[in-house]
Amino acid sequence: MGDVLAGIHSTWEFDTDSVLIRFERGIRTPKLFQVLGERRIPFEALSTVDLAPGTRKGTVVLHAVPRPGADPLLETAAGQLRQAADPYRLVLPAERETLGDYYATELRAALGPHADEPADQYLVAAPPAPLQFKAYDAKVSFDGKVVSFRWFWTGASSAKWKAGDQSFPVSELAEVDWRSPEIAGGHLRLRRRGPDGQPEPQNGTADQDPAAVVFGLGYGLVHESLPLAAAVSEAIRAAEPAGEGHLDNGHRRADPGDIANRIRHLGELHSAGLLTDEEFTAKKTQLLAEL
Repeated sequence: MGDVLAGIHSTWEFDTDSVLIRFERGIRTPKLFQVLGERRIPFEALSTVDLAPGTRKGTVVLHAVPRPGADPLLETAAGQLRQAADPYRLVLPAERETLGDYYATELRAALGPHADEPADQYLVAAPPAPLQFKAYDAKVSFDGKVVSFRWFWTGASSAKWKAGDQSFPVSELAEVDWRSPEIAGGHLRLRRRGPDGQPEPQNGTADQDPAAVVFGLGYGLVHESLPLAAAVSEAIRAAEPAGEGHLDNGHRRADPGDIANRIRHLGELHSAGLLTDEEFTAKKTQLLAEL
């Protein structure tokens, strides 16, 4: 297409096979957008595109929806992002509705042949390492190969302090569980890969587990902890032995326990008013389709 569509907080630049989303830097721009800077989204990573009235009067929203499994950031977030922090939403003034409808139509025509299927690999890049943030009980860092926890004596539980600082090579990890700091029990939790290639059982609560850090007021903020969690998830996927975690038809094998946990998280977000009835139903249906 070769065109540029400027909206509120971001600008979409259309290429022949992808759209480059450039996020603005400003006091009113969601902090997650500022951290992301820009993201290139291949058309093959999208499942659908729509245009709808915005929540703010006098606006419309061009919304691209990624395929399940295509974007490590959205997969890690597991439906926990507030609508305003969704990087796939381009908010436009209402007078640009006709233009927005044109691009929505063009994007739908450019979607890949597998748009209605889950992706068997990440098609969108995660934020690059090195990354770090402060949780309530530790400083977390990721250099691209190893995740490190350095405990704070003022916040870490005695179990964590006794275990000592932790380092986790991504080659030994099976998955990352990120629970938004905006709801109760926010944490980042790592699960090692067992001998059978499946995630090992979780070790008690996140507060007592040396493979987890907990969030709190001002700690583990979304724009700090989510990019790191997504980068770790991408690195884990890249380190998987060839063929592991995939079905014969090319789809990733979903862990029923993981799906159940993600649906439970969605229910808590719905109860807290962070998801509408329609959003909750749609995301729940999407997760169940991965089984």
